[in-house]
Amino acid sequence: MSDSINTPESRGAISSFDQILPAHSAAIYREFQSGRVIVRDVWDSNRSELRANPLYNLLYNHLSHFRTFYEHLGSELVFNEVGAFFFLKESTDDENEEHDENAFRVQVILLLIGRYFARSGRDLDYLGRPDAGLNEQDVTAMAGDDEYQDILRAARFEKGLSEALDYLDKRNLLFRSGAGRWFLSSAGLYFLQELVREFEQG
Repeated sequence: MSDSINTPESRGAISSFDQILPAHSAAIYREFQSGRVIVRDVWDSNRSELRANPLYNLLYNHLSHFRTFYEHLGSELVFNEVGAFFFLKESTDDENEEHDENAFRVQVILLLIGRYFARSGRDLDYLGRPDAGLNEQDVTAMAGDDEYQDILRAARFEKGLSEALDYLDKRNLLFRSGAGRWFLSSAGLYFLQELVREFEQG
């Protein structure tokens, strides 16, 4: 009997929860419940630089544990290696409807930003750089475009572009890197590039 207790599998099962502080698990859960993705690097406004996200590292280092944990909660933990982020996929129909609407609203904003940026002759990759991205002139120009405002209103952003940028910011898809500068996180840039690919193939 003692042999079966000491197998690597059983040790892993016993120690899986012991290796992770409940406070850290709760912090990850709160991020997902708030509709956020967990990205590898987050913007540190005090230092004005991207820094490693400890929650991302925790998920990455204990991926098997967290996948099982969220599976027991009726969700799927998805790791996107290309964009370096995690997100939670809900499995019930009600939450799927809400998820679909959130996904639609995110796509609308990203497409508008991408369209504006490309029309200005800049490479979309610059949207993911803290020293580039959108500046105040860009945001003013977009906010003053009637077509963009109509599209944003159709996606239920009644307050226009500022509300739309906040929406992305709250989900870790975009960071504000200064008084008048915004840039896409690795997840935001990944989703935009996927949308562009789909558009080009369609």
